[in-house]
Amino acid sequence: MADWCEAMLGFDPRSGISSFDWLTTSSHRLAEVTGGQVFHDGLGDLGHIRTALAYYPRDVWLYVLASQWRRISHEEAFVGRCSQIGDDLGATVVAARLVRDVMRLCLLMGRRYPPYSKWLGSAFGRLDCARFLAPLLTSALRASDPADLQQRLAAAYEAVANMHNGLGITGSIDARARPFWKRGYPVILADRFAMALHHEIGPGPLRDLPLIGSVDQFVDSTDVLSQTHLARAITTAAVRGEG
Repeated sequence: MADWCEAMLGFDPRSGISSFDWLTTSSHRLAEVTGGQVFHDGLGDLGHIRTALAYYPRDVWLYVLASQWRRISHEEAFVGRCSQIGDDLGATVVAARLVRDVMRLCLLMGRRYPPYSKWLGSAFGRLDCARFLAPLLTSALRASDPADLQQRLAAAYEAVANMHNGLGITGSIDARARPFWKRGYPVILADRFAMALHHEIGPGPLRDLPLIGSVDQFVDSTDVLSQTHLARAITTAAVRGEG
């Protein structure tokens, strides 16, 4: 069991789980370990491990949520900027990245570990919010008119912002989309949500980390995420400033 834990997670949860352990493990690995049927667990170790890893502790959850909103904040205005200069393909590529980030955010809000890309749509589709969000996100990616694309994304942002307020984990935040400063692109200004969540994290090391999240929120290489020693090394360098 120790060897299996090391291969799957890079640490043995039976010895305790630190905040660093949570952040070095991709959400897909956590979903893989905690999901599916168990047909035999003679010593009960796997059951204990799955219980311990059932979901992020509150402060880790707040941290990864804040980091996911921060990801959206970095690119939410770029769809409009690409469209403004006539780069419709670029606008669609950025929109697709934002749709993926919104889907992952919804899974995190629903206390589900986001899987990797092959299963992301299926996992998202099982959420209650998919009933009204999936049509918005799908139509945004199929929009032929740049203005329509931006408006449909903005409507999705507003829906997710209202979902955030429904969680009650921060004070209520204005969920209306608004123009991006003087440029007019409709955005939600996602960093407002990131900072509100960060403010709710309790005293401890997570409060002092940059809002980059768990390893699969800032690394997109399958070769890295599938090798726990690489994932831990890169996370160490990113959050502890060690190269």
